[in-house]
Amino acid sequence: MTTTDDPAESARPTGTDTAVLRDDGTKRQFISWLTLAFMTTASVASLRPSPSMAIYGLAAIFLYLLPALVFLLPTALVGAELASGWNGGIYRWVSEALGKPLGFLAVWCQFAMTIAYYPSLLAYVASTFAYVIDPSLAENGVYVAIVIVVVYWSGVWTSARGTKTIAGLSSFGLIIGTLIPGVLLVALGIVFLAQGNPSAQPMSADHWLPPWTGLASLVLIVNNFLSYAGMEMNGVHVSSLRDPKREYPKSMFLATGLVLLIFILPALAIAWVMPSSQLSLTAGLMQAFQAFFDHFSIGWMTKVVGLMLVCAALGGMLTWLAGPAKGLVLLSRQEGYLPPSLQKFNKDGAPQNIMIAQGVVTTLIGVLYAFSDDVSSAYWMFSVITVQIYLIAYLLMFVAVVKLRRTQPDVERGFRVPAVAWVAGVGFVASVAALVIGFVPPDQFGDQPLWRYLLIVGGGLLLLGVAIPAALLKYRKPSWIHPDHRQPSETP
Repeated sequence: MTTTDDPAESARPTGTDTAVLRDDGTKRQFISWLTLAFMTTASVASLRPSPSMAIYGLAAIFLYLLPALVFLLPTALVGAELASGWNGGIYRWVSEALGKPLGFLAVWCQFAMTIAYYPSLLAYVASTFAYVIDPSLAENGVYVAIVIVVVYWSGVWTSARGTKTIAGLSSFGLIIGTLIPGVLLVALGIVFLAQGNPSAQPMSADHWLPPWTGLASLVLIVNNFLSYAGMEMNGVHVSSLRDPKREYPKSMFLATGLVLLIFILPALAIAWVMPSSQLSLTAGLMQAFQAFFDHFSIGWMTKVVGLMLVCAALGGMLTWLAGPAKGLVLLSRQEGYLPPSLQKFNKDGAPQNIMIAQGVVTTLIGVLYAFSDDVSSAYWMFSVITVQIYLIAYLLMFVAVVKLRRTQPDVERGFRVPAVAWVAGVGFVASVAALVIGFVPPDQFGDQPLWRYLLIVGGGLLLLGVAIPAALLKYRKPSWIHPDHRQPSETP
């Protein structure tokens, strides 16, 4: 969600095809609304959450549509207004509206969510790679823990050296690890059904809605909030559209449709070949591929697809690994939010110390997998912690846009959210609901002790999302401000 918009591009476009100059005399570059839609789709769409929704079969359509309407669209629209009015990302947005301490909390949550996110992402990598070497390892906690620790620290080592090729890995991952496997999975599913094979899960009209057994029956929908996180990131490009008021909504509605197709169709394809009772949340994608490939007698393709998915996931991890940490460090140098020891950059410009501190916590979380009897359960709990920490930042963002519309109405915005209070209110309520529902264990984990689930999820949220940032704010010292940013009165 961090953005670095150019204030010179906040001027309202002319809506013509003639060249437009910025205030500094340089030529202004426009993009089409179609280009923005594809950029947004690339930043959000993924196959990783498909197994968690495939458990619901046909009801996956409803469970993807609902959060798209109440969370995906509000975040995209709100992000566009804020990014086109204030450069500096979520810290600037929240600070302008609610004060610097809450601005720090928002940007901290962007960083802290990665501490829980990387173990869950790498658990998926471990389970996927197991189908390349030995599928029985997919639910082996010790194997998963080893992969998490080894791969994470390898990523830190790579990122700390400022490898230039990392920047291009995200687009490579979209094609190799999302589009090709996604199209292949859906195509295999359609051919599978066309041959007269029955669907492993019911696909009749009376299964449009998930069976209601209380809140636990809807808990897996929480994971969709993480799936949609980042939709607002491309709001920074709203000022590059010729007619933002008309083109940005078109772009977001198209992106939403494309994202839903990429999420829904693979989830349905998995449901066609895998009964919900046999699905693993970490390895479900590979389970489906193996089932299809075995059916069509091309089992060797399982290893190929597994490598494609692993490469894409690792590329995504590397592109994100240093980003949130670097943003937090740069801000802390200006405002003194972190101790000086955590503000240091190495010779390649990577925030090495804070990445190492983050890695220690990630390692401890990864080791927990070694003591887990159910890798899927551990994966789900850390995914929920990730969502809940991230939602704190979104709650602040929704409040900020309403406050800024009232307190700074004259600030030029490239795009204004229609009925902003209503749109932000829907997003806020949906985010609160997701936070609450996240504390309810899903039906699929009914045999797990409730106290352990609440301890890990609640403890993770309170420690990473509340206690640590509160302590940093309380014990913050003027001497923590980097010398380059100190006022004369702040010099020791």
